Amino acid sequence: MDATTVSVCADDKARRRILETLEERLGPQQFNAWFRHGTHLAVADGQVKVSVPNTFVAHWVETHYQSQIASAVRQETGWECPVIVAIDPSLTGELRKHQLDSQAHIVSRAKEGLGRPSGPAETPALRYSLKDFVVGASNRLAYSAALAVTGGQKSPFNPLFIHGACGVGKTHLLQGICNAVNAQRRGSRNFQWRYVTGEQFTNEFIQALRQRKFDEFRARYRKLDLLAIDDVHFLAAKKATQDEFLHTFNAIDAAGKQVVMASDAPPRMVGELNEQLVSRFTAGMVVRIEPPEQATRMEILRRKARALRMDVGDEALEYVAMHLRGSVRELEGALVKLGALAAIDNGKVTADLARRGLADHLARTDSALTLGDIEAVVAAYFGITPADLHSSRRTRTVSVARMMAMFLARRHTQMSYPEIGRHMGKNHSSAVLAVQRMEALLADRGELSWLSPLGRKSAPAEDLVRTLAEQFV
Repeated sequence: MDATTVSVCADDKARRRILETLEERLGPQQFNAWFRHGTHLAVADGQVKVSVPNTFVAHWVETHYQSQIASAVRQETGWECPVIVAIDPSLTGELRKHQLDSQAHIVSRAKEGLGRPSGPAETPALRYSLKDFVVGASNRLAYSAALAVTGGQKSPFNPLFIHGACGVGKTHLLQGICNAVNAQRRGSRNFQWRYVTGEQFTNEFIQALRQRKFDEFRARYRKLDLLAIDDVHFLAAKKATQDEFLHTFNAIDAAGKQVVMASDAPPRMVGELNEQLVSRFTAGMVVRIEPPEQATRMEILRRKARALRMDVGDEALEYVAMHLRGSVRELEGALVKLGALAAIDNGKVTADLARRGLADHLARTDSALTLGDIEAVVAAYFGITPADLHSSRRTRTVSVARMMAMFLARRHTQMSYPEIGRHMGKNHSSAVLAVQRMEALLADRGELSWLSPLGRKSAPAEDLVRTLAEQFV
């Protein structure tokens, strides 16, 4: 199903016409940038509801596209409907996968396969290459370790565990390793590799149990020469999956084969992770990728501009690189936005356009640290997912993690209480209350307790805040 879904009381042709009309009015570049991926639009109950993944997209759609959306629906259905923009945090993963790094496309192409040698006419199974990786001070060690893994001889770094905030290049390195090794072993029919996410490994494991195909599952993984597993923190709090992954890891390692992993947090910060797995992971090379520094950000922007065939002045690139200091995805997303703005006037991306186009975004994210980064660290520590923080779940663990994320966001970013509440799908008072409760706990030197699959856990609030905050440095 296309990422932009229109639910109306009409046939499929009418739904397609609404999308086509909107795309025709906005043009393909603007439509793709703001509506193709990560945005859901529904017409029902006398209103148009546009669901978006975050406050930035919400503000932009509200400011620039409300009238066009209402007009397109009116033209194709005859209904006069108000347009309401709502944040749906569950769309965040979709936006990341489709709009920023095409992760869904990558996984779908790699879903079934062991990496087998490709013929000359075939395209690589994965998108990223080590040759395309922009190397700087923030990631040089991780890049060097990745090269060592692809060196053709037994790597000194086994396993290789790469961690860092969202959007700094972890997936790029993992896929680059796979593509490099595949190219080297192209003539070998016996060499087998596999790139999966932690979620995919978990789903395949569960499916194998349900279908009683466990032997096939084990054979598929334990005979690999190279296993690359992304988002390994997804295994947190999943005891049965962790046990199986431990056996898989041991089998690959015992055969002298390679395992590479990526996570939002280092091994000991991944909540509810089997101690045996933590021990295995830390026995190899654990390396962190930092957010890119100024020179690296400039080179990333230059390459992205060339890939998009954008006419961008150096002054504009310098402005973006200077003011956006977070993830690579944030940089690329800003450039896509500026390209859409320039397309309106059929002009060039200038420094003045960059200042005007990014003013609102910078006002909301003038810290290099974002709430998304905080959520990733907190979720990994408590053994849940960022989506749990945005959900209506009120279990002890989720409630404590949500309160901690709101408190850290208020302390380490410039976001206001309404912005924090809106981003997390809550109201202003929920954010205020969470911060006040944490401040009271810190003042009283109190403890926080939560439940895990292994039982009740507790820690002094001050120690927990310090431990999590260390991941932001």
